[in-house]
Amino acid sequence: MATMEQQIMTWLREEPLHLQALTQASTQNLNDAWLAAGFVRNLVWDRLHGYTQATPLNDIDVVYFNSQDCSVETDERYEQRLKAQSPELPWSVKNQARMHERHGHMPYASSAEAMSYWVEVETAIGARMNTDGQIELNAPLGLDALFAFSITPNPRHAIPAVFAERVRSKGWLSRWPKLSVKA
Repeated sequence: MATMEQQIMTWLREEPLHLQALTQASTQNLNDAWLAAGFVRNLVWDRLHGYTQATPLNDIDVVYFNSQDCSVETDERYEQRLKAQSPELPWSVKNQARMHERHGHMPYASSAEAMSYWVEVETAIGARMNTDGQIELNAPLGLDALFAFSITPNPRHAIPAVFAERVRSKGWLSRWPKLSVKA
């Protein structure tokens, strides 16, 4: 039987849009870069619900870490390069080296540390294609919750109202009715 990690990597390889995005993002040579959040989470929830077509993505979150250049303009340049190569994909590029400022935290040391503060446990997962063409995963909060049909607040985020608003506004419980909110 496949592990959760192996299963996710298989699903990513089987989904043409996801494989295209992973391949395209890998050409940017961004430090500590991952396609994260809904990119992986939604695909797993789709497959767990037996959906044969992936839910359309509002955006493809490319997170990376570069403490030497935290400018928004640099993110925008990378985003424009990705859009020029794959204009049909909804790219969103964010350097995690400055994201601590949004939440009043000490500076993060890596993309994984930044993800470990994201609002939901199930969202804190990223995937990338390495230089050998293999898919790698980064799940600083683990994979168990993602496969448990749950939406779990991250205790490190600690803002219940933000969690509740995201669950409501994202429509996750309507799209994936087997999910339940964990308090």
